[in-house]
This record gives sequence, C-alpha cells and structure tokens, in this order.
Amino acid sequence: MSTDALSQLSREELIALAERERETFALQAESQAETIRRLEQQQETLATKLELQTQTIQELQRKREQLEHRLALALKQLYGQRRERFVSPDQLMLFSVEDIEQLAQEAEAELRAQQQEKLLARRRGKKQVGHGRRPLPEHLPREVIRHELSAEERSCPCCGEARAEIGCESSEQLEFIPASFKVLVHERVKYACRACQENVAIAPPASKPIEKGLPGPGLLAQTVLSKYGDHLPLYRQEDIVARSGIVLRRSTLCDWIAAAAVLLTPLYRRMCELVLASRVLYTDDTTVSLLDPLACKAKQARFWAYLGDDQHPHVVYDFTESRKRDGPAKFLTGFAGYLHADAYGGYDGIYAGGGAIEVACWAHARRKWFEARKTDPARAHHALALIQKLYHIERDARRASDEERHAARQEHSLPILAEFKTWLDAEREQLLPKSPIGQAATYTFNQWTALTRYCESGELKIDNNAAERTMRPVAIGRKNWLFVASRTGGERAAVLMSVVQTCKRNQVEPWAYLRDVFEQLPSLGENPTRENLDQLLPNQWLKANPNHVWRIQQLREQDDA
Repeated sequence: MSTDALSQLSREELIALAERERETFALQAESQAETIRRLEQQQETLATKLELQTQTIQELQRKREQLEHRLALALKQLYGQRRERFVSPDQLMLFSVEDIEQLAQEAEAELRAQQQEKLLARRRGKKQVGHGRRPLPEHLPREVIRHELSAEERSCPCCGEARAEIGCESSEQLEFIPASFKVLVHERVKYACRACQENVAIAPPASKPIEKGLPGPGLLAQTVLSKYGDHLPLYRQEDIVARSGIVLRRSTLCDWIAAAAVLLTPLYRRMCELVLASRVLYTDDTTVSLLDPLACKAKQARFWAYLGDDQHPHVVYDFTESRKRDGPAKFLTGFAGYLHADAYGGYDGIYAGGGAIEVACWAHARRKWFEARKTDPARAHHALALIQKLYHIERDARRASDEERHAARQEHSLPILAEFKTWLDAEREQLLPKSPIGQAATYTFNQWTALTRYCESGELKIDNNAAERTMRPVAIGRKNWLFVASRTGGERAAVLMSVVQTCKRNQVEPWAYLRDVFEQLPSLGENPTRENLDQLLPNQWLKANPNHVWRIQQLREQDDA
C-alpha cells in the first residue's frame, strides 16, 4: 500500500492493518520454523542412515578380510608350504648387528666345514656321506652272472689267435623277488609203551599267535605292519597276496588284525603305565571317521597320542568317540608332571587338578602371527622375528645337556620374552579382537604363562611338534583305510599303531620285532608278569637284538641336513 493511501486511513484501520501484517509475518515464521524442523529431522535421519551404512561397510570389510584370510589359509593348506619362514627382510632389522654378524659367521663356518668334508671324501676316494649310491648290504644273497664273448668274438683281429682271459669287471644290480610264502607243517610225534600197549604220550603243540589260526608269526607281523606302518588297506593286501596264488579274503585278514590287537593289549597297557610315569608328557589329537550303523553315516571320532620323555620312550594312542575332555581326563588320571599340549579347553580341568602343569606350544603361537602377516605386516613381522630369535637359541642348544640348555634360556631367552611381553601389552589394546592380528595377540597373551614355562627346565621343549608328528601316521592312514568301523575297531587300531610307532621312535625294525613278540607272547599266558612285558618293550628288546636296529630315519635326517 502506498504512503498516500496509508495517510487517508484512520487510526483504527491502521491498527487493524498492522495486526493483519503481524499475523501474516507470524504465519510465515511458523511455516519457516516447521520447514527448518523438517529439514533438521531429515538431516538427522540421513546422518543416522549414513552412520548405519558406514558401520555396515566396515562390518562388510571386516567380513571380507576374514573370508579372504580363511580362503588364504585353505589354499595354503591345500597347495602352500606348511613351514613358516621369514617372509620379509624387515624382520631382520629386529636382530642386532652382533646377532647378524654371528649368524653370518656361523653360516660361513658351516659352509667351510661342508667343503672340507667334500675334500676329505674325494681324497679318501669315497662319495659324500648322505648322497650318491650306498654299498649294498653284505647279507644279501648274490648271484654271479658271467658275460663272455663268443668264440668268434675272442679271435684276435690282428693274428687270428684266440684271446685269453686276463680278468673281469664287475658291477652290482639290485633285483627284487616277490615275497615268498611257505607252509610250516607241525608234526606232533606220539609215543606209547609197546609192552603194555598203554600210556600214550604226544609232544606238546607249538604255540601260535592265534590259537588254531592259519598265520605264522611272520605273516601276522607283515599284515599288521602293512596296514599300520605302510598304510595299506586290507583289500590291497588281499591283491598283493593273490599275486602269489594264495587267496586270503579281507574278512580273514580283519580277523587276524583283531586277534593281533588282543594279543598285544597287555604290552600296550604296560606302555601306557610307563608313559604316565614320565616327568614330561606330550599330547595331541586328530580326527578319524567312525561308522555309525544306526544313522547310516560316519561321524567324527578322535585318536589321541601321548609321548613319554626320554626315560620312557614310548608312543601310545587312545581312541575316543568325541573330543570331550572325558577322554584325556580318563587317560591322564594319576599323571603328575609337565604336559605339552595345544590350547584345547578340555585340558583346563586337568591343569586345575594340580597334577599336570601346562606347557604351551610356540609353534601354535607362531602360526597365528604367520597367518596374520598379510593383514598387518608390521606387527606380524615384528612378532615373528622375536619368535625366530627364540628358536635360534633352541637350535644352538639342541645338542647341549639339560643343564646347559636351561642356563642358555635363562641368559638369552628370558630377555627376549620380556621384550615380547612389553611390546604385546602396548599393542594389544589397539587391535580389533576379531581381526587375524588381534586373534594372534589374544592367543599369545592368554597363553603367555604356559608359553614361557619351557624356560623352567632344560628337559622341556619350546613347542609340541614331537606330538604333532605322531599325528602324521593317522592322517596318512585315514586317506587309505578311510575309517574305523566301530569303537572296538578304533581301540584295536590304537593298540597296533602304538606298538608300530614306538618301534619307529626307538629305531627298531618293526617286522622283526613283531614277529618275535608274536612268537613269545602266547607262551606267557593270559596274564604275563610285568618283568616279562618289560623285556618285550621295543627299547629293551633292541638291547637284546642289536642287529635289528633300523636307521632309515637317521639317514633321512642326515640327507635333509
């Protein structure tokens, strides 16, 4: 409205006009305030959605990292190297200059020693130990095959006279003759008095590993060793025997295996008693398929391995239908000493009892850090380098006495462990618990007391690899014979594997041992004495039969070195 128009209005009209304008402005302000509130609500809604989407993206990224980590582990398990090695040069920066110089000097000294050994071997006219063809054993029968020239080839091309023999060159060739069978006919001679035609007497029957059974001790030993030492299923043994024209069905072989396990059970129980008397015990477990006839499918059962110390050098297996802690708790009843094991929670109750003292495995901890090296390389490589230092100390003290090894750990290992713990405490709070690096840190932190316990005594080990190696025969075996048919079958398999693996640990040739034991055990009766059983233990049996030492594993270790 113009100024002239306003001047013509009365006071009341001006007041009414101002009131209308004020109401208009108020409505506009209220509308604008409502618009601002809606915009603020929309902004809050969008911010909430953005935060949720950000959390979702972060969660998806974590899941992706976990899945990539699991995929990498699966591919490594299928196709990759099992051994953890240095994967970054940055790890070496954690070693001091003196350490690196010492490593270089040791490597140079070892190289010079190898070169000197090669030189001496050439001077002696012998091939390097561990390489090349070894001479064939003298006890093998030898068949001489002469290769001569024909009469025409002997004539001298110059004068035509026959050339005379002046010597010969010989070379040896190793030939294979398939396993042979023979039938042992036991004739029991009868005697009677010719005068009175009475009092008939007959020679006592020969003891057999299986009463009224067909197999001799050598055949029974071969059947057991082929399945639980060479991992040949019974159907393959059936094929091998058939090539010699003998039909032995796998059901028959299965009955022989069961009878052999029953025969060896007293010896197995004695081995269990001695293993539990060890001051240091090593244990591990692995799965095996157990047939469930009611469900018409297989379920997972377990083989547990227990290794005694050097004073009780036996390997015993135990079979359970599950991984419940009742299995190891029952077997380890009465054990008092150090127990090397993984971080399985079923052992916690055993440790709580006070008899067993937990010793954890640095190889398990190292594997956690090794698996996390791609997600957090800096921290993973730092931890791996510190662990590598600990293992370097163990390698240097490998041939030392227990007292010397304990002193070396007190002087060198404990400072490294203290450095590791300080670093772990500082870094652990900054890590995501569910990330691979966080899981590695949490595992190491939770197991720290048990991980450092190996420094208490020189007879303890830094890891539990000895027990893990005893799982290899089970893993190879289940790829061949696939499963155990029943709980009884699993328990029998544990007995037979225990005897075979104890032979290998003590460098006892297992076939000769089993053959002799199958000959002696039946004559000891159903309840042999402890003294008689101790004489049949593989380590004691070898003292009485030193010609049956089995050095193949020692030769393999020399070749690897």
